[in-house]
Amino acid sequence: MPGRLIAIGDIHGCSRALEILLNQIEPTAADCIVTLGDYVDRGPDSRGVIENLLTLSKRCQLIALRGNHEEMMQAVVGNQQPPGFWLRHGGVDTLDSYGFVGDLEVIPDAHLKFLEELIDFYETETHVFTHAAYQHDLPMDQQPAERLRWHSLRDDVPLPHVSGKRFVVGHTASLEAEIVDLDYLVCIDTYCYGEGWLTGLDVRAGTVWQANQAGQSRTRPRI
Repeated sequence: MPGRLIAIGDIHGCSRALEILLNQIEPTAADCIVTLGDYVDRGPDSRGVIENLLTLSKRCQLIALRGNHEEMMQAVVGNQQPPGFWLRHGGVDTLDSYGFVGDLEVIPDAHLKFLEELIDFYETETHVFTHAAYQHDLPMDQQPAERLRWHSLRDDVPLPHVSGKRFVVGHTASLEAEIVDLDYLVCIDTYCYGEGWLTGLDVRAGTVWQANQAGQSRTRPRI
């Protein structure tokens, strides 16, 4: 039998919530887990999140998307941009988790490689996964990076995509820690770093698992 196809929303340095969530999900080698980006910044343990994801990649098929926070981090680490913008948006928390005292070499090579290998979207026969959003009238290989990684659903919600596929996204945090389900579009950023929940969604079965930094876990009605 085919394994499960599971999406996990924005983690933002919440390694404890991620560990609890994965204990609920119990990934197997047959499963495919799609992480939607924003692994780093704002929460207390970005380093631990990436370590957990590297370990997870040995247990199941891991598809890791690039979020806007990984984009900011890579631009600084690669000396493509000055650090100010990233530091104002959570980069300080990330550097603290690595024990940064002035030398970016504290970031392990394996973590840099993980960041380099992140992808912009993942598409199956029925679903498309992006970090933030999409442009409804363009095929996926023509999508602007800004729409995929930076666009907020608070600015506008895209129409159904021309492919007819269901989209699963993160990025636009629900301050009420609620999943936003528009049928053709589901947003599962449930504000983990802001005392909300980290959400995992089995996109075929509709099963929802959630965990938080306080050590709590729960399952929700299927969507």
